[in-house]
Amino acid sequence: MIDWKTFPHPIVALSPMADMTDLPFCLICKERGVSLVFREMVSSEAVVRKNAKTLEMARIDKRERPLIQQIFGADPAVMAEAARIIEEEFQPDGIDINMGCPVHNIVSNFNGAFLMKEPERAGSIIRSVKAAVRAPVSVKTRLGWDDDTEITEFVKVIENAGADLVSIHARTKKQGYSGKANWVMVGEARKNTKLPLLVNGDIASPELAKDAMERSSADGLLIGRGALGNPWIFHRVEAYLKNGTLLPEPTMEERFTVMKSHAEYHAKRYGGSLVKLRKHLPWYVKGFPHLKPMKEKLVRISTIEELDSIIKESL
Repeated sequence: MIDWKTFPHPIVALSPMADMTDLPFCLICKERGVSLVFREMVSSEAVVRKNAKTLEMARIDKRERPLIQQIFGADPAVMAEAARIIEEEFQPDGIDINMGCPVHNIVSNFNGAFLMKEPERAGSIIRSVKAAVRAPVSVKTRLGWDDDTEITEFVKVIENAGADLVSIHARTKKQGYSGKANWVMVGEARKNTKLPLLVNGDIASPELAKDAMERSSADGLLIGRGALGNPWIFHRVEAYLKNGTLLPEPTMEERFTVMKSHAEYHAKRYGGSLVKLRKHLPWYVKGFPHLKPMKEKLVRISTIEELDSIIKESL
């Protein structure tokens, strides 16, 4: 289990992203240097019902460790039982509670970012989960529902309920993933808590990582979309934050090699088909105009053989 206060700083970790941070992607990021991964969220209700698909999502490969499993839900008792089941079955290195997802089908059921509107329920969830597990319990949240100053009070709720760490996506629920991340407001929340704190949002390069850390006074950061098609970012960010070294970007050959490895892990995990990987593959060639024809093919891909052919055509 992780001790957040002694875990090597600055903490540079993979942020949980629904339908994205699954086993194949976590393995790719671990192989490219990330020291810690937060796995995609699973439903507490589904865990308690012993839904086979959900439990399989929560299964941990030893190569992913240390790994934090994120859960979401609105009922304190159900959240506690789900955390207990996950700890008993899979022994994650920590449990993370989602109090920041802005997606409609999550907040409409009083989950995710909706909990910022109900601080008493949020606090009860944290206390219940803490009482149910031995692993450290963290919370991932946002700046607020529609006001980015809400976090300055909500972070006190999180700390007073007994959480061990808080991560803050520097946008409101209303913003979703649009607009610009407000790292300075994360810094305002930092003033109101002694908890270890991770900043999240718009961190897509070593230089931006340093800026986010300085503006937020955080203990570390979570990188989400900035890691898509870019698992090298964690190693590059750590080097830049620790000694100012700006490591080179990966070559095109390296990109294609990792793309192929990602596809192989995915095929093994999901029975051969690459259809679900279509959402990942185009990110590997994003920002390279001359590879637009390749990108158009990647969003229609189905097999490893097709990927091999597409890569050979592009070399």
